Amino acid sequence: MDDWVLENLSIAEAASRKGLCDRCLGRLFGKLGTGMTNDQRGRIIRESLTLNGISSSAPDICGLCDDVFDSLDIFADAAAASILSVESDNFLIGSRVDPEIAAKEKALWEELGAENAEPLKTELNREIGKLALPKIHRAVEFKNPQVVACVDTQFADVTLDVAPIFIYGRYNKLSREIPQTIWPCRVCKGKGCQRCKGVGKMYNTSVQEIIGDIAIDMSGGKEHFLHGMGREDIDALMLGTGRPFVLEISSPRIRDINLDDLEKRSNGSDLAKFNSLRFTTRDAVQRTKDLAPTKTYKVRVKVNGKVNKERVNEVAQSFRNLCIDQRTPARVEHRRADLVRKREVLWVEADWIDEGTFDLTLETESGTYVKEFVSGDDGRSRPNFSEALGMQCRVETLDVLAINDHEVIR
Repeated sequence: MDDWVLENLSIAEAASRKGLCDRCLGRLFGKLGTGMTNDQRGRIIRESLTLNGISSSAPDICGLCDDVFDSLDIFADAAAASILSVESDNFLIGSRVDPEIAAKEKALWEELGAENAEPLKTELNREIGKLALPKIHRAVEFKNPQVVACVDTQFADVTLDVAPIFIYGRYNKLSREIPQTIWPCRVCKGKGCQRCKGVGKMYNTSVQEIIGDIAIDMSGGKEHFLHGMGREDIDALMLGTGRPFVLEISSPRIRDINLDDLEKRSNGSDLAKFNSLRFTTRDAVQRTKDLAPTKTYKVRVKVNGKVNKERVNEVAQSFRNLCIDQRTPARVEHRRADLVRKREVLWVEADWIDEGTFDLTLETESGTYVKEFVSGDDGRSRPNFSEALGMQCRVETLDVLAINDHEVIR
């Protein structure tokens, strides 16, 4: 008789009276006796009990699992078919046990004081996986599986949980009439109403939708999300090498989409352009959002009256490595906390156009409200360019020339 059986003979005898199949009996001691399956472990227990004059025979129907293990082949076939319906390099199989059986199992452990038991769900996951593996021909991945098939053992249904794909890239926004991401209608919150003409959005399209809709079409995914390294105003252009972003596609059926093709198709729009697409990981989303590099802008400025070229240059030169206080602008105070934020203007250069117009090119700390730095926003931003010039300035157009990021997102 094995030592682990002898040491737990009283628990084994009590368990044998519960009408358990070999698997359920053996699983009560699943952490003992290595190198064997639970049904082998259960048979060893019964043989040991018989040697000790204790009658213990397996029931026709298990009083705990209801002979759920008789359906392992069905579960494995269903799981394999579901996994093979999507593209992945690896997989994992899980299960959902009838809640009534799970409750009975827990009560049995407590009654018997079974401290070395293995959960029914754990054994089901393992045994279904062993049968499904030869049908799938993909690697099993426990830590970060690309697809998880969850088998509901009560109904033999399978639910797939497919990990998103993440695509890093940079975009240029070439229209002053589209946002970076989808803006749900403020009135109906996306449900569709008269204000949005039933589409549920404030704007017909966005940078996100231009590339995301194509990626959904190529991957067979469900939804797309665009995570940008900051964002520009709707009426601002994003020029230069573009703004870094990560595109997330949920539940893709095809993972290895052709990114050259995605880039080419997305660049068919005149509203936005995309470059440097490559696959990345979930971690890149947070890194992209957390980075706060300086930004270089160009603004076309109009003044009320005539402006002196030398005076504009003089004022521009005075803003170098200068910290400014910016209270939340009036134009966004309805959606952002009313705070005073300190931001640094690194440098400003002026390009005189005519007596009432000039361009400013400037580099600022991330999060600087550039329009308000120029206009003063009725004193909410100080010091500001208008106050220093002695003339009220207004921004006609704003372009982001560069996101000065130096870290490569992988």
